[in-house]
Amino acid sequence: MLILLACLLALLLTDVAVAWPYVLARLQALAVLDRVAGKPVPNALAWIVSYPVQRTDLMLPLPGGAIRARLYTPLNRPQAPGVVIVHGVHSKGIDEPRIITFASAMASSGLRVLTPELPDIKDYHVGANSIADIGDSAVWLDHATGDRPVGIIGISFSGSLSLLAAAEPRYRPVIRFVTAIGAEDQMSRVANYYLTGRESRPDGTVEILPPHEYGALVLEYENLQDFVPAPDLTAVRLVLREHLYEDRPAQRAAMARLTPRQAAEARQLMDTSSPVTRRMIAASNALHLAAMAAVSPAGHMNSLATPVYLLSGQADNIIPSAETQWLVREIPHGEVKMALISPVISHIDMNDQKPTFRDQWRLVHFFALIIRAAER
Repeated sequence: MLILLACLLALLLTDVAVAWPYVLARLQALAVLDRVAGKPVPNALAWIVSYPVQRTDLMLPLPGGAIRARLYTPLNRPQAPGVVIVHGVHSKGIDEPRIITFASAMASSGLRVLTPELPDIKDYHVGANSIADIGDSAVWLDHATGDRPVGIIGISFSGSLSLLAAAEPRYRPVIRFVTAIGAEDQMSRVANYYLTGRESRPDGTVEILPPHEYGALVLEYENLQDFVPAPDLTAVRLVLREHLYEDRPAQRAAMARLTPRQAAEARQLMDTSSPVTRRMIAASNALHLAAMAAVSPAGHMNSLATPVYLLSGQADNIIPSAETQWLVREIPHGEVKMALISPVISHIDMNDQKPTFRDQWRLVHFFALIIRAAER
């Protein structure tokens, strides 16, 4: 509520005609963040920023094959500008509750939001095919909004893939801006962080933070052929998949069907803190450096000519915030419009800790800039 009062005070103290679009964007951003955090939007604010939203499930006819998607349309605003929100590595894809909440909140602020479901990303595979899916989804929404360039908001590893899509000349005309939330600059550096808990920053200092097991498990799952014999792949993959999906009953059932050797292999891989497991992951990483480079913005941003907004959590232990600092150095000068490392969020979730007013204000300002960029 303090932020709401500050916005209203700013409106009163400045010229209304000039200030109103900027104040409105901050009010809209505040409402979006309240919804994402599961908080009620104050009545004094709801009438300003709450468009009713219609959801439509569809299949996008992309050149690489049709993919599932969902369109969030603000009613009573036929000329609403478009934004593509790309989900992160998660088994529920566009049905993941946080994606639904975020997309609905952004649409209620007056934006037409498309959430394409990336088959590879949904199955925990960060591959180059998803770059084309993201770019082609932007092309589709550009046409759907009357050939009006659209924004892209990519979450986690999809944020990095969104930057790579924007760097491709064929997609540049349809992409208005890219927002990368919790994204990485160099996959191999992040993969090494999963093994060491140490991440170097551009200034030579080191970020030390115990990594979440999720990152190492994704590396194992993606290249399981490096860890277990071919006859065991299908059975062990099912156990790892259910573990990543956080479906404990299904995981126990899959474990019960394993042979003693397969069960030992699965237990070893799920113990990501084991020195034996870490040596196996390191050996696998060495085999896939080229593939990791192909999905990393590092070395591929020279042709980027699109405004970029970067956000990461200060205590992110899946993709360390140092990656955002590397992205700032990687992206051509002048294209990074704002880069924020915030204690208000973790990886992509709101933190439980009580943030300061200044930290809340900076996060509201960040999302206000995104909303304004979409509206232009």
